[in-house]
Amino acid sequence: MRASTAAVAAALAALLLAGCAQSVDPIERLGKKAVTYGAKGVRSGPEVPVVRRVRTSDKVVFLTYDDGVEQDPRFVALVRERRLPVSMFLTDSVVGPGYGHFARLQSVGASLQNHTLDHTALRGLPYAGQRHEICGQQDKLGSRFGLRPRLFRPPFGTYDTTTLRAAADCGVGAVVLWRAAMEGDRLTYGTGPHRLLPGDIVSLPSTETTGLTLVERTTRLLREIEGAGLRVGRLEDYL
Repeated sequence: MRASTAAVAAALAALLLAGCAQSVDPIERLGKKAVTYGAKGVRSGPEVPVVRRVRTSDKVVFLTYDDGVEQDPRFVALVRERRLPVSMFLTDSVVGPGYGHFARLQSVGASLQNHTLDHTALRGLPYAGQRHEICGQQDKLGSRFGLRPRLFRPPFGTYDTTTLRAAADCGVGAVVLWRAAMEGDRLTYGTGPHRLLPGDIVSLPSTETTGLTLVERTTRLLREIEGAGLRVGRLEDYL
């Protein structure tokens, strides 16, 4: 056990030294490797993986939506007509009484995933608080839709090792971030080329100040995806 802990510590140190040059969180670069915790009562073992993009040669990208603020029936029609396998990361306090809208989205092919109960920034919170936010929304969505989410997105994209441990204990299969985000009518990128690549996870934030509707933003993004010779894939099929 000491050798394993020392090896991980050495790996983290090396990644921290290299992290500034590559702008990659060292936690992400460890992926599914085992991390051991010394606190009493805390189990040791693999954490859930953190993904910004999927390694695939398939010409697909993945559309993800956060919070659940915009509940436009025209978006349901777009998803149905274009057969878009979108992933909706829902926050209970934001969705409020609007879960019926997302049941309709689910019925036309969208998947419903976890974005916490209250959209609380998780990094630095104690384990109990993080577990409450993640497991609580797992329970809510499981109760409402009959299927517990496999994917989780932390609010603001921030997390720590406690988040990964709590997510694993809540039955999450992967923590999903993004490499590209739709801001207004254009895409912005994190690390790597400033163009869409196969396997990219794209985020469409719910807070929009340009006056464009969710349907308009999605339609513009679809034109860009198709112009790059790509199509929309189902994220759950690749994780």
